[in-house]
Amino acid sequence: MAERSYYEILGVDPKASDAEIKKAYRKLVRKYHPDVSKDPDAVSKTSEINIAYETLHDKEKRAEYDEMLANPFGHRGRSNNQNNGGFHYQQYDFDPQQFGQNEAFGSGDFHFDDLFAAFGSHAQQGFRQRRRQGPVSGEDQHAELVIDIEAAYHGAQRSLSLDMPTVNDNGQMTYERKTLNVKIPVGITEGQQIRLSGQGLPGYNNGPAGDLYLKIKFRTENHLSVQNRKDVYQRINVAPWTAALGSKIAVDTPAGRLSVNIPANSHNNQKMRLKGKGIPAKEAGDLYLLINIVLPRANNQQDQEAWQTLAQHFSGFDPQKQA
Repeated sequence: MAERSYYEILGVDPKASDAEIKKAYRKLVRKYHPDVSKDPDAVSKTSEINIAYETLHDKEKRAEYDEMLANPFGHRGRSNNQNNGGFHYQQYDFDPQQFGQNEAFGSGDFHFDDLFAAFGSHAQQGFRQRRRQGPVSGEDQHAELVIDIEAAYHGAQRSLSLDMPTVNDNGQMTYERKTLNVKIPVGITEGQQIRLSGQGLPGYNNGPAGDLYLKIKFRTENHLSVQNRKDVYQRINVAPWTAALGSKIAVDTPAGRLSVNIPANSHNNQKMRLKGKGIPAKEAGDLYLLINIVLPRANNQQDQEAWQTLAQHFSGFDPQKQA
């Protein structure tokens, strides 16, 4: 029997909610992921964390595990020769020391989060299917891919290292480090999927591997967002005199550096539409610039006198009466 319970491994109370268990799991995987951790035992610790989470996030497995904890001498593990499903404790269909990482991290202008959170349970289910006669196809996997908006304008390509499940010659489930090249095409919109053929769960009895589908989601930034899948909204800072008098200014946008005419008497949150400058999909979206008037600070006496002169000039101005 393990020295520590799965609850102790994840650092949660036995009565912890599903949300608390998932939060603890995410925190620990990020801490001990071999790509980011300097801990010499990061691989084994991540394996231990994944095995604990695989049981505790599944209601049926968790209930059986809780029963085993309450009555350790009356609960026996399943041997490898039995076909019944359920919780594995004393013996496993795969080597727990070789169990791979469930989370993957990217870099640059996009990242992966909880990419293979369900890999463990799905892999175990598929492993049982290998005993059937004939080839068994591997399951497709689905994940969410978060990218910067700029990647949809210009495209991007990154290499990502993942620990992918595989079955060795002895029929054991192991994980193998693979490098996947993910290409972000120009004009991709939120909700679309990128298909990586053969990168899902492995097949059994010479069955083909499943595919990996990455559903696109845009990362919302402080000054950028996307609406209607392809319309981009960008907040731009404008000086008060530019807003009052109007002027042509240069603005850096995902579509490049653009020359924009600010109309006279512009106001905060005023929207300017640049047709066809949104995400360059098959039918390009529009780019909407939202004016944000930024006031200079009165840092010294000269600045204060300048503001006082302005105040005297507009002495009849009442901001409470402005629409």
